[in-house]
Amino acid sequence: MHVHLVVVTGLAGAGMTQTLKILEDIGFACIAQLPAEILDATLAHFEGIGRSRVALSVLPPEGRYDLLTEQIAALRTQVGQLDILFLDAPDEALLRRFSETRRRHPLAQNGTLLDAIRDERIALAPLRALATATIDTNESTLASLKIGVARAVGERKEAKLDVTLLPFGFKFGVPLELDLLFDVRFLANPNYDPILRERIGDDPDVARYIERDLHLAPFLEHLEALLRFLLPLYQAEGKARLTIGVGCTGGHHRSVYVAHRLAEALENMPNVDLTISPRDTKR
Repeated sequence: MHVHLVVVTGLAGAGMTQTLKILEDIGFACIAQLPAEILDATLAHFEGIGRSRVALSVLPPEGRYDLLTEQIAALRTQVGQLDILFLDAPDEALLRRFSETRRRHPLAQNGTLLDAIRDERIALAPLRALATATIDTNESTLASLKIGVARAVGERKEAKLDVTLLPFGFKFGVPLELDLLFDVRFLANPNYDPILRERIGDDPDVARYIERDLHLAPFLEHLEALLRFLLPLYQAEGKARLTIGVGCTGGHHRSVYVAHRLAEALENMPNVDLTISPRDTKR
């Protein structure tokens, strides 16, 4: 068979369902909890209809993980490419997830939930040893999981980083969603000019007022260099969204102006989508 097969396995609650959704978005035909007894027929069907990329999670035959391990190991000689992704997480994380969702663990019988998790971990150890990639989902965000799964199956496309520049006024409080914050209250304040007081930072006259400040140019130069250094690192870490706060006193003039200058400076960075979202200009 010339099928690229991805077998998604791992501990219950570790993220197999979400991983299959990610693989489906990449372009794999996906089936969750396929009975092992029909695995061969299913692969033959997909090859017959010309689907070359298939991802599955498989139920062990008769509940026996040893038989499932043997069956998956045998696939190496039956398909064109086999990737086995093992999803893992610490016991504490799995306990929390089952408690939050109130789902029943597949191995829970008369013992505790922790007993079931530990029994499954032991049963899956041979299958874990076969894995071509093991992904710990304990601290994973959806974005970092997407990148980890994509890399594990040979997808090397760079993910987009959505960057929001959020001008705001300190007197109205610091936004809670910020990842980075820059205080521009040291710049000349157009609020002291009665003509400019009611305008905002994208007004040409306001811009000219702020640009008279000799500290502006070196500040923007350093800030652009810093962000050009940081943004690729956030992308490599798997971050999908970044919110950069730019704060002045009222959120009308200097913060808005600097946000627009940053957007202009960074607009051509690869794999970065920039938006400006002023918070306080209507206050």
